[in-house]
Amino acid sequence: MIGELFTKPTQGRYKILHLTWFAFFLSFVVWFNFPPFATTIVQEFGLTPAQAGTIGLCNVALTVPARIIIGMLLDKYGPRITYTCLLVYSAIPCLIFATAPAEGGFNQLVIGRLLMGIVGAGFVIGIRMTAEWFPPKEVGTAEGIYGGWGNFGSAFSAFTMVVIAMGLSFLPGAFNFGEPQTFDVLGIAFNSEVLNWRAAIAGSGIFAALYGIFYYFNVTDTPPGKVYHKPKSARGIEVTTVRDFWFLMAMNVPLTGILMVIVWRLQKVDFLSTGAMYIGWLALLGLYAFQSYNCWVVNKDLLAGRKRYSAEDRYRFKQVAILELTYIVNFGSELAVVTMLPAFFEGTFSLPKAIAGMIAASYAFMNLVSRPGGGIISDSMGSRKWTMTVLLLGMGVGYLLFSTVGSGWPLAGAVLLVMACSFFVQAAEGATFAMVPLVKPRITGQVAGNVGAYGNVGAIAYLTILLLLSQAFVPAGDGVDPAVIAAGTARANAVFFQVLGVAGLVVGFLCAFFLDEPANSFADAHGSNEEIAMPVATAGNPSVIR
Repeated sequence: MIGELFTKPTQGRYKILHLTWFAFFLSFVVWFNFPPFATTIVQEFGLTPAQAGTIGLCNVALTVPARIIIGMLLDKYGPRITYTCLLVYSAIPCLIFATAPAEGGFNQLVIGRLLMGIVGAGFVIGIRMTAEWFPPKEVGTAEGIYGGWGNFGSAFSAFTMVVIAMGLSFLPGAFNFGEPQTFDVLGIAFNSEVLNWRAAIAGSGIFAALYGIFYYFNVTDTPPGKVYHKPKSARGIEVTTVRDFWFLMAMNVPLTGILMVIVWRLQKVDFLSTGAMYIGWLALLGLYAFQSYNCWVVNKDLLAGRKRYSAEDRYRFKQVAILELTYIVNFGSELAVVTMLPAFFEGTFSLPKAIAGMIAASYAFMNLVSRPGGGIISDSMGSRKWTMTVLLLGMGVGYLLFSTVGSGWPLAGAVLLVMACSFFVQAAEGATFAMVPLVKPRITGQVAGNVGAYGNVGAIAYLTILLLLSQAFVPAGDGVDPAVIAAGTARANAVFFQVLGVAGLVVGFLCAFFLDEPANSFADAHGSNEEIAMPVATAGNPSVIR
């Protein structure tokens, strides 16, 4: 398959894969177009560290519910329409963010990044598109390439957005938004007329929107002759046993809980009042109730005993639940580590900001090979379950080793450890989505949406833990000895990496004991996705599976 990927890039399924990973790539370029300009924006708007951190957190906030909702829309309308609409939509938050006034524009920045979080849900769409075009025996490799090459959009944004902004500075004055502002880039003094961050951010959204239109006219949801199977209802995940319904209800709780944490963080930076925070919490509880109601509507015949599923059409929801946990510890940790790694290298090894940022970017850069590598290993080793288990255990050990990194370490050794650890993290992500399309093909969008949302749950949870650790170990206030601050920061970072490592080991052991090998994992073609549900003659029929 790898050879054909390059020798037949414009033919059949390979054309679809290339067009789709690039759509994902653009969605991540847009989603991560704030961090390269963070220092500049902080200076121009006079933001406090708490406000700057809140903007970064808002960038991932709505991605949690968006991945679930987009998964539902994906199963109902297909990836072609869904991806097109998302990419066209991406121009809106980019323009909102880029046109925020320098005076009093913090709220507009927050709104722009909150809406931008929806764009981060684009990953889910290509999972089903790729699964429709590739057979089970190759789906791990295909999904790994889609995820890894698309995910590289975040690193590409970090490396190139500043250069693009400098190039855009030569546009006519009408395209240079805002007042001139002096700032520093790579040790060189510039002003906003030279580094046109506003035009760069707006331009990335416009380009993504144009590609969305191009994508619509150049792809189809399925290969010729194949039917795109849809669930009976996309309002909630369809389960096949009564026990699994209650399991689903329990696994939806953390999705609401993490959004409540974000509302709390917004109150801490005075974006919301205390009363507004309580209102937000009540609204989120209402959202959970509404989500639960929709799941009940989809599964009410099963719960009432009027419907049962044949053995070949059942699936175990614990498969979805364990994959959600794997994505918490791998993708969730990746997002959290990418956020804090530049500051970690800068503080630990006394590096300039630019050098620390470039070294930290190697973590995301590894996506080009690591995530496809995880998919290839999953396709090649004969067991997707044990591939997942070994990669998660390796990731856990890697993070525990990284918790020992300090100023006594050689810089080269720390960089090598980062790259080795990132391989296990991202290969585990590839292995996760090598299994997602095989759980229940006709609801792949919803499964992918829930698993993907849990990745963002992990990121927000880990970043909140890091914040609390920093508050616990790093003294606040003026006149504190810098050596004491450095020691406290080092301790907080060490405990943070230990949390990541232990979480990886725990989920790895859960996979070893509770994860099942998907049926037909290495088949040459997808099996039938048709619903096979039989009415039950009486409510007391003993054949009903509960």
